[in-house]
Amino acid sequence: MPSWYESHIDRQIREAQERGEFDDLPGAGRPLPDHGELYDEDWWVKDLARRERLPSGIPPTLRLRREVEDLPESLGAFRTEESLRRAVADLNVRIERARRGLIEGPPTLLRPLDADALAAEWRRR
Repeated sequence: MPSWYESHIDRQIREAQERGEFDDLPGAGRPLPDHGELYDEDWWVKDLARRERLPSGIPPTLRLRREVEDLPESLGAFRTEESLRRAVADLNVRIERARRGLIEGPPTLLRPLDADALAAEWRRR
């Protein structure tokens, strides 16, 4: 039954419901997927991997981005400055390959990491 004010869209939806156009939609009567789960900031990546049936889950360029984002928090895991610099050099090589489109996944605009700044932060900690 329409209310005293009904927008054009609301009227179209109501009329479609009355005609039964929403009765046989896929998933009708079932809970929404992910209902009740904790929020995951990478939900869209996991959904993409599931939809596209990616064999290793997250595309390599997105895994690389995560490694770069997580590096500052994981500085304490490095035993020596030399091991940190080797890891940064390895990341920079992979970043350059990703920027050139030589690594599978969505394009990336990651910038090379500053090994000196990260080493200074490592020493400070």
